[in-house]
Amino acid sequence: MVFDPELVAESFAFDTEAVADLRSRWAALMDLCVWGDLKASKIGALPRLRKRVLEVGEHMRSLFSDRAWMPVARERVKGAMAASLNLRDALLSLERSAKLVEGGEDFAAFESAMLSFRRDLLALMERHESQWGDLLEAQYDAADDDEGDGDETDDRDDPA
Repeated sequence: MVFDPELVAESFAFDTEAVADLRSRWAALMDLCVWGDLKASKIGALPRLRKRVLEVGEHMRSLFSDRAWMPVARERVKGAMAASLNLRDALLSLERSAKLVEGGEDFAAFESAMLSFRRDLLALMERHESQWGDLLEAQYDAADDDEGDGDETDDRDDPA
């Protein structure tokens, strides 16, 4: 089954304002992690936190990148779903690292920025993941319908 090109295009139509806002908030979060006054009692926690924030940014870039160069729509959708899962994993790693931050003058700003960034990023991702999932599910449903359309009979129960 071929995907409906309009539905595929719609599923990749990221809200450019929302993406720009998330990029700027990610940069502000990175700035807080590098230059802000954050404290952690565990040695290496802050460098690890910076690394995790950078990984989230890299995975955001991957998710929001243009996949129009891929000739097969199904591969575009599958690639986007994989990028989304990678971003979720990176976000989870960031959350684990952020739990080790315990104080500092910029702790409240960091915590607030981190939580609102996470919430808004996940909301945007979930909208598109749902559309991609529906596209893939429709393809499998159509394949199941095609299998059942034939004039097939089951002769296993026929005593003859």
